[in-house]
Amino acid sequence: MLVQALVTGLLLGGVYSLVSMGLTLIFGVLDILNFAHGAFMALAMYASFVLVANAGFDPYLSLLVSVPLLFVLGVLVQRVLLARVMDQPHENQLLLTFGLALLIENALLMVFTATPRTVEFPYAQTGIPLGFATVRGPLDVFGAVADLPRVIAFLGSLVIAGGLFYLLRRTSLGTAIRAVAENPDGAAMVGIDVRRMHMIAFGLGTACVAAAGTLVLPFLSLQPTTGEQFNVIAFVVVVLGGLGNVVGALVGGILIGLVQELGGAFVPGVDKLFFVFVVFVLTLLLRPQGLFGGKP
Repeated sequence: MLVQALVTGLLLGGVYSLVSMGLTLIFGVLDILNFAHGAFMALAMYASFVLVANAGFDPYLSLLVSVPLLFVLGVLVQRVLLARVMDQPHENQLLLTFGLALLIENALLMVFTATPRTVEFPYAQTGIPLGFATVRGPLDVFGAVADLPRVIAFLGSLVIAGGLFYLLRRTSLGTAIRAVAENPDGAAMVGIDVRRMHMIAFGLGTACVAAAGTLVLPFLSLQPTTGEQFNVIAFVVVVLGGLGNVVGALVGGILIGLVQELGGAFVPGVDKLFFVFVVFVLTLLLRPQGLFGGKP
């Protein structure tokens, strides 16, 4: 039971990390808590669902559409809506993103109704050919069962998270984004287009949650409100890792996944989210700056 909870928590935590990295990047650069983050995730999942159901796409190949689509949408949302409230009180920004979340979820409800949708895992029968062997699920990990779709989601999340970290730490664009996060006035003085960095950062954050949504689609029931639970957990992860810290979101996501599954294993009959919120409260009381704190 312990090994199974560890494996399940680790796989789930990788997805939490990817969702939270997008949220913490947006906060670190724009200083905005984006309540529409989960709604963007649901929107990306429905975009992939349409491609799979109507165009016969492989659900994982739909990443090539859903991620760029949500990146562009994120850029437009920041440019058209959020840019207008950047200098206003935080309450206005929160209300705007909350209203945007309601708008997206209700639009999805009108178009797709509340009927749960599912997407079949495309390699359930054939397995995944890797040249030298064919990987079939479920996998045996030290006696625990690891479903192949969850393993793919975990590995995909780590790859994308690694790409985001490389972008932020090893490229000129990433340097500019981190400069704006640290000191927007100083960044503007050295010639960095702060408005452009804000748009790119919001687009990257939205693209991250789009990737996470598409990766979990083969093993998660889809409804207009599917992203809400991920949204709540992402806020817990961001607080645990440190507001605005991308590495903290990566570590925090895995920790929260482990806490959720281990808590449910040791205390059956209790909602797993109970343990997540216990960690959230303890973090606020004992280390409000989070495990890492700081900026991207």
